[in-house]
Amino acid sequence: MEKKEVTKQKKKFSTVDIAFIGIFAAIIAVCSWISIPLTVPVTLQTMAVCIAAGLLGTKKGTLTVFIYILLGLIGVPVFSGFTSGVGVLFGATGGYIIGFIFTALIVGIMVKFLGRKIWVYAVSMIIGIAVCYIFGTVWFIVVYNNSNSEAVSVSAALGMCVVPFIIPDLIKIAIATALCARLNKYVKA
Repeated sequence: MEKKEVTKQKKKFSTVDIAFIGIFAAIIAVCSWISIPLTVPVTLQTMAVCIAAGLLGTKKGTLTVFIYILLGLIGVPVFSGFTSGVGVLFGATGGYIIGFIFTALIVGIMVKFLGRKIWVYAVSMIIGIAVCYIFGTVWFIVVYNNSNSEAVSVSAALGMCVVPFIIPDLIKIAIATALCARLNKYVKA
């Protein structure tokens, strides 16, 4: 009986888990560097966050995002435009990067409790990115209004930071959903 309890308490990440976490942190970084020039530049990092959480689950997917953010915080240029540092993370748009944590948690939790079904991936990713939008927009408004003489309204912030990204993010969600549905049998979370 005691051996089972000790085994449960000491359950750690396997070597394969650590490899997947590292690989997906690198994938998020690479996807943040890929910029598609539309009316506003669109990166693929939200898609990579959704895929990491969808395939790795709550703990490993969220840890992957934490590692990605930590790498950027200490100066490794993993954020969009090959940027990094405290200034980027705590700047006006840094809330969207921190919001990736919520996206990973939501996707991971929904997949855990509702199963690895295609509709679960799609709905969890939509909700996860919506929460990221909310957190990031509130952060943007607070930081922008504290550092500028003219305040930005909620509608102006949404127009700058959310509306241009809705269609591209829906396309990324569709791709991430398809990839998770195809790859989940190969990545055991």
